[in-house]
Amino acid sequence: MKGSEAIVKSLLAEKVKHIFGIQGGAIMEVYDVLYGIEASEMRHILVRHEQTAAHAAAAYARASGKVGVCMATSGPGATNLVTGITDAYCDSDPVVALTGQVATKLIGNDAFQEADIVGITMPVTKHNYQITDAKDIPRVFKEAFTIARTRRPGPVLIDLPKDVQQQDLKEFKYPEKTSIQGYKPENPKVHPMQVKRAVELLMGAERPVILAGGGVTISNASAELLELSQTLNIPVTTTLMGKGCFSENHALALGMIGMHGRKTANLMVTESDVLLAVGCRFSDRITGDVKHFAPDARIIHIDIDSAEIGKNVQAHTPIVGDAKSVLHEMIKVVGKKRAKGNTEWNRKLKQYKKEFGLDWNQECCPVKSQRVMKELDSLIDKKTIVTTEVGQCQMFAAHYLHIKEPRKFITSGGLGTMGAGFPYSIGAKMAKPDHWVVDVGSEGSFLMTCQDLATCKEEDIPVTVLLLKNKYLGMVKQWQDLFYGERRSNTFLGDTPDFVKLAEAFGAKGIRVEKASEISDALKTAKKSGETHVIDVLVDPHEHILPMVPSGGKIHEMIEKHHLEKKK
Repeated sequence: MKGSEAIVKSLLAEKVKHIFGIQGGAIMEVYDVLYGIEASEMRHILVRHEQTAAHAAAAYARASGKVGVCMATSGPGATNLVTGITDAYCDSDPVVALTGQVATKLIGNDAFQEADIVGITMPVTKHNYQITDAKDIPRVFKEAFTIARTRRPGPVLIDLPKDVQQQDLKEFKYPEKTSIQGYKPENPKVHPMQVKRAVELLMGAERPVILAGGGVTISNASAELLELSQTLNIPVTTTLMGKGCFSENHALALGMIGMHGRKTANLMVTESDVLLAVGCRFSDRITGDVKHFAPDARIIHIDIDSAEIGKNVQAHTPIVGDAKSVLHEMIKVVGKKRAKGNTEWNRKLKQYKKEFGLDWNQECCPVKSQRVMKELDSLIDKKTIVTTEVGQCQMFAAHYLHIKEPRKFITSGGLGTMGAGFPYSIGAKMAKPDHWVVDVGSEGSFLMTCQDLATCKEEDIPVTVLLLKNKYLGMVKQWQDLFYGERRSNTFLGDTPDFVKLAEAFGAKGIRVEKASEISDALKTAKKSGETHVIDVLVDPHEHILPMVPSGGKIHEMIEKHHLEKKK
């Protein structure tokens, strides 16, 4: 068989069911083989921009727990994948990206549509390959999928020169196992003494808090997190990437921590005496000024990646390991040593929740983004996935929506990629076709990838786009208002386009919402329809997402509405 056939057979051997990509000259050999593959075996989703392919593959991975796959041609096709690959790298998403490449004899000659995609992506992939002999295809694909999905997941790129795709293989044998020099796919063994020390710290704590990150979702450790929290009666806050790994309706849930987190979460972490951090990397948006982050707490840090421990915040008890395995061992050590009780710390939690509860802002005119989130929140069920764009819309969703299960909230965390949310919704819908998938966005982000409404229509992928239209690059405007004397340089977007007409031009449905009373009906219509909808909600352009911690500030000192009113 040819190399192109071996590539497709390798994908089938990895049980790949969906690929997101776009045709092109340097990858045509592979697409020619796909022509003969039944959609029931493996379906290719033809997107309208390669960035969409990469983001969709990442969201497919997050929603399903499997490896997402995207594919593009050489040169500009490959470089258009880079933003999505980087986004996946920052958020530890298992993605395999396939790129066509000019023939091996032309590499380095500045041939037509040549780009050194291996060199370009080296800093933003977990590993990458350029195959120069077709006989290596089975081994490389086995290695790539193994690397992408194991330990701390991440994107892997395979560059495929055209002549390698055309080359003949004498024999195709896909390996059952693989041995990769310098890489051990197996999770590290949990250190029993460190686990014992961690449990002793938690058992002796008066003000413990658990900080759960995206690693809890990746390792499928939500059940263990819930059991440990309930057994020891410890409140749980999550990072943006961890949102949903602990039900936000639970009595011990604090909500999200950080710059746009809930005040209750920020205060409880600041006042804690022991902080158990699981699968998080203590990013600057979480900690604020690290000198004042949980200043009195003994910190236990669990992470699969040893490089993350001590990188941003010093851990008193570091534990390198898979979150699920470590939490399981901790539960075993705890046993029945401590029953649930009504402590002073829990009373403070209830007090803070009552004092600093969510402000839904239900005024009628103009429509407030908080009210839109309230209406959406009331419709979220077990078969709902929320994706978000980036900016104010993202933080309104993260702050106000109650996500009860893992893999049901998909957003761009580390890179903060505008335009990612809509492609995320496409990937999530392909992973979970029986779910209602809603992209919470705004015009600034949505316009970056909105052309893939065509993909939704032609590929029959019905999603709902919920736009909080405020006519600005909202988050930048918020910073300008708060920190730059309201000098709104180049943030006003105006009224263009008409999103209802835009949706209709692509064969989707468009609904404009101008009153708060119209929000619920619009969402219910979209949810029941089975068709792609763009819901254009005209919201108050001057409503900020508050409270907010200034960049580099202390997380317990948040800017709140009454501060702004007092200033005025």
